[in-house]
Amino acid sequence: MWQNLLAERFGVKLHHDPKEFQVQELVVAKGGSKLKEAILDPDAAMQPGPPKMKDGMLDGPGFMTIVSPGPPAKAHVISKAQALTRLTVMLTNQIGRPVLDKTGLGGVYDFELEFAFNLSTLPPPPGAIPPPSAASSTPIDTASEPIADISSALQTQLGLRLASSKAKLDTIVIDKAEKIPTEN
Repeated sequence: MWQNLLAERFGVKLHHDPKEFQVQELVVAKGGSKLKEAILDPDAAMQPGPPKMKDGMLDGPGFMTIVSPGPPAKAHVISKAQALTRLTVMLTNQIGRPVLDKTGLGGVYDFELEFAFNLSTLPPPPGAIPPPSAASSTPIDTASEPIADISSALQTQLGLRLASSKAKLDTIVIDKAEKIPTEN
């Protein structure tokens, strides 16, 4: 629908072109998966909108990431009755590289994951003052225990790991587009 609209109004002409990219593959670690398959309640149908909470826990199917800015910054991911594609999207956003699900696990899962969060992956809020450079400030470590990085957390908490690889991914190349749309 969007492609048709853009083609009609802006004269957009495009084509798809597979290109090879560096990716991370999400695979099952040597010890096996620690994921717990979700038990779906037939009466709890998927509701549109954000996940529902009750007493600080997900009350139905959903995926949520809670970020504590720290120091040190950490993320707590809660998943209830979700496919691993939700996890791969979150991982892609966190590490800045496409993450492909190569686990072979096709169900829906309940899990929690806690790891050291890279705040630089978040866009700054409007009007935010940029933080001082890393060279001019020393980090303050107030944690009694170090927080696991994302790779270690995946392996120890979920029995999954990230493996570097290359893969051909589909890219869209815009060949032509008009600056001014046609009349309605």
